[in-house]
Amino acid sequence: MSGKFITLEGGEGAGKTTCLKHIEKRIKEAGIDLCVTREPGGTRTGEKIREILLDRVNFDILDDTELILMFAARSQHLNEVISPALVAGTWVLCDRFTDATYAYQGGGRGISQQRIADLEHWVQKGLKPDLTLLLDLPVDVGLERAGKRSTPDRFESEDISFMQRMRLTYLDIASREPERVKVIDSSQALGNVLSQIDSILDDLLAGATSE
Repeated sequence: MSGKFITLEGGEGAGKTTCLKHIEKRIKEAGIDLCVTREPGGTRTGEKIREILLDRVNFDILDDTELILMFAARSQHLNEVISPALVAGTWVLCDRFTDATYAYQGGGRGISQQRIADLEHWVQKGLKPDLTLLLDLPVDVGLERAGKRSTPDRFESEDISFMQRMRLTYLDIASREPERVKVIDSSQALGNVLSQIDSILDDLLAGATSE
């Protein structure tokens, strides 16, 4: 695969939407073909699964069911969108990927990390992002921001202890994979957040344009 696979992660209110648009603009300005997508979703089937997972009325979804639905959507996404794009040399920018599953279903729900790893191996067959940008900020700050944005979805409605476990799991992943996962302090002003992102993208784009 010659395309680069970049993912953007973070808790509620971290500013992923704004940062995603900035990253998209930077990559396209460098003359690189780019596919922008999201999880859960990215395909017709995946978007249907997303509706189920985010709908607050579906309070009775079992934790294991939630996990399996996440990977069902991911399997469709990989086969229809991500893998074909990478093979064609197109870069892929994805709003959330498997790190979110470890954080939300693993950290938040308490599902075994090994169970998630087994599904990851089965569905992804070794594919991982080349670069993950993790937007990190204190949970209370993120929830305050998210509360001003829109009506909370099923995940945004979880309690603060869920969000704390999720954040700690994200940070644990970053500590174990520092070459892939770059932590961005998104509690700062937007300009500073984008500057942190730019410093990472500069190196990546410089390497790509020199190839």
